[in-house]
Amino acid sequence: MVRVRLSLPSPALRLGLKAILSEDPQIEVLEGDLDDADPAGEPRAPDVIIVATGPSDLDLGEIASTLAQSAVLILQDEAVDMRQFVQRLRPRGILPLEASPEELRAAIHALAAGLTVGAGALFSLGEDVRPVQGPLTDREVQILGLLSRGLANKQIALQLGISEHTAKFHVSSIYGKLNASNRTQAVREGLQNGWIVL
Repeated sequence: MVRVRLSLPSPALRLGLKAILSEDPQIEVLEGDLDDADPAGEPRAPDVIIVATGPSDLDLGEIASTLAQSAVLILQDEAVDMRQFVQRLRPRGILPLEASPEELRAAIHALAAGLTVGAGALFSLGEDVRPVQGPLTDREVQILGLLSRGLANKQIALQLGISEHTAKFHVSSIYGKLNASNRTQAVREGLQNGWIVL
């Protein structure tokens, strides 16, 4: 069961989103405030918190310290400056406000599994900040992104204008750096660490 907390400014948006999420028997929408406890006195920390504002409007200190295990999904139509968000919260996601019910439910399940999800165009790190990419080079991050889209080495080579041999070399290097034995493991590592997004 994925526990979801709605931190939304509009009662109508909360009710609509609650109705959409309640259609999935594997999602439980929690009521009350973030620090409320369940009847047994245990904290009711959600797996995913959904907000409809940018991360600058969130109390990142509170979320990072008291709900360190919670993922955050932002519903936003404009690019969000992710500098503090990237540094202090993982996993994380961002979707446009007009995301379909299926996209919302899929994003919640992906976030609960530890993945970073969302529309890449909505992730902004500002002009002076490079994305966190771990041990990978810029080219390897680019290729890992193409791997996440299911492209084979030949297709990656065509897309990037490089030889198939060079594409294979980069894929092999990615496996080594991420301690992965196949594409699925490499892509999962990239998603969990926020180096690529779906």
